[in-house]
Amino acid sequence: MLTSPLVKERAVALGFDLCGIAPAGDFEELARLPQWLARGCGGRMTYLNRTARIRADVRRWLPPALSVVAVASFYDTDRPHHIEMGDPARARIARYAWGDDYHDLLGLRLGRLAQWMRDAAGPGFDARWCVDDGPVQEKIYASRAGLGWIGKHTCVVNAGRGSWMLLGVLACNIQLEPDGPAVDQCGNCRLCVDACPAGAFVEPYVLDARRCLSYLTIEIRGSMPAAQRPDVGAHVFGCDICQDVCPYNAVAPVARDACWQPRASLTDATLESLWAMDDACLAGAIEGTALRRAGVRGLRRNLAVAIGNAGPSLASALLPGEVPGTIQAPGTYSSAGRASQDDPMVAEHVTWARSRQR
Repeated sequence: MLTSPLVKERAVALGFDLCGIAPAGDFEELARLPQWLARGCGGRMTYLNRTARIRADVRRWLPPALSVVAVASFYDTDRPHHIEMGDPARARIARYAWGDDYHDLLGLRLGRLAQWMRDAAGPGFDARWCVDDGPVQEKIYASRAGLGWIGKHTCVVNAGRGSWMLLGVLACNIQLEPDGPAVDQCGNCRLCVDACPAGAFVEPYVLDARRCLSYLTIEIRGSMPAAQRPDVGAHVFGCDICQDVCPYNAVAPVARDACWQPRASLTDATLESLWAMDDACLAGAIEGTALRRAGVRGLRRNLAVAIGNAGPSLASALLPGEVPGTIQAPGTYSSAGRASQDDPMVAEHVTWARSRQR
């Protein structure tokens, strides 16, 4: 017989750090998405509008769903957080992208969990699973399953382990004993809200994605709004600031799983070292990581913006063309093997970066 304790035990055996069970209900929190979208907070993420109806109830994704198994893996490492790094020339990459792509690993483990449940439940078992790439509001189900509460920075926070967690959900047609929902313990703290350099939190618990550095560096595929480029600073993929300052992350466990261990080419990267890579090397550096979502072209764009924010010396050495008021050092720039730098969209950001030095 398939029971909640057995499912949780199997999930941990497969490599997940936490597992909880939520009922497949139409919780009132799920209904907030249309209101958020109506405010325009979703920006150019039009896929959210297209799937809003399904996201409102997991049973529209899997009609016979009775339970949702929520799982989490912690990915923090022993490297310094970005707020501890004062060097403006150090490339800022979100911690979850330092190692292997979590979509691949968590998806594989969820598939194995589903197969084990199918074998244990017998004929008639039905399930669907996803990481954060499906039409499911996984943070709400994780909270309802007791893994943590949704904090003021809109990330799930576990009181004893912090918020450096990656989530996955598995909906199934088996009635499992649910866990109680997590209790919000943010209290009066608003460090995350106040720390955002772009003012993306219009109020606690409400993120305007259009201002978020993760949205600007990942979700936007074309030209980044010029007025927001200075906010990006040295961030070239995502942002961790709101989690860096969270007091609950002072006790965050260090991930031991090899898949989350950082690649030196990414964690120790400078804007210069990444910009200097030819397209083939840059593609190789991000292969198998979450940075594939931005791709070489997107990273070149983000690097150009970050270099423009870093100051005239770096821009003068790395960006093609002349930077007004500076002297171009001979031999410091070569476009060989870097066709992405000639892409019209990337070139527009390079021009902007050069203009910042006037």
